[in-house]
Amino acid sequence: MPELEMKGVVKSFEGFRALDGLNLTVEKGSVYGLVGPNGAGKTTAIKHLSGVYRQDEGEVLMEGEAVYENPACKSRLVCVPDDVFYFPAASTGDMMEFYRGLYPLFDTGLYKRLGELFPVDEKAPMRRLSRGMQKQAAIRLALCARPELLILDEPMDGLDPVMRRQVWKLVLDDVAERRMTVLVSSHNLRELEDVCDHVGILHHGRCLLERSLSELQDNIVKVLIALPEGKELPEELQPLHDSTMGRLHTLILRGDAEENTRRLAALQPQYLDAVPLTLEEIFIYELGGADYAVKDILLS
Repeated sequence: MPELEMKGVVKSFEGFRALDGLNLTVEKGSVYGLVGPNGAGKTTAIKHLSGVYRQDEGEVLMEGEAVYENPACKSRLVCVPDDVFYFPAASTGDMMEFYRGLYPLFDTGLYKRLGELFPVDEKAPMRRLSRGMQKQAAIRLALCARPELLILDEPMDGLDPVMRRQVWKLVLDDVAERRMTVLVSSHNLRELEDVCDHVGILHHGRCLLERSLSELQDNIVKVLIALPEGKELPEELQPLHDSTMGRLHTLILRGDAEENTRRLAALQPQYLDAVPLTLEEIFIYELGGADYAVKDILLS
């Protein structure tokens, strides 16, 4: 049984359909990257998964149980939102006491040990901390709650590179040791590529595709090819993208890299090389079309 599921979820706000029949599946022990352009519905989806919003239609399930208004489910998940939650006058220490009362598995010993890695003033009101310090405090509290499911929305925003690496090490150690499930939404696709094993791409409130990262990278490839003078690419090739510089074509093709290379080798090119796409490139070309192409704009 999947750790987390959304089945046909619909959510509208004053006539705007933020989620439009969203289907999503997150397996136990996976690190799932939820990506999409601004306005795709990522934050709305996260608020449903963490039980903040109630869907208009469909189901939001954690191990087969509805998440909304289900204290048993919510005691096993922690969400770190983009805008960190804290009570107006609360310090980090106050929020620790709140979390300890809320989560039955809260590990006070771990909280003390992590104080060496997260140098946040325990007594200072959280509203006076920088955004980066607030994020450190929130991530520390989330990890100490020992959740089965950790939901992160732009978790590294405001953190320096050293702290980013430290946080991801802690998170991935929990995934390896306790099979904690992680769902993370971020615009930093380069970072997600290093940590995620599954990816879902949202577009207009729906999941455009949902696959393992390795499967995604195996099914779309970038090919660099230079043809002899007078030769043209076959019309049936139908690349997702074709740009040229002199005689060098840069093609984005669906399908296996080895198969595509073999087909193009029959043209006896002067140069031929196939390279895997980054997650950022996959994101751009899977969304595709005029909406997401980089445009040349004449400024006058």
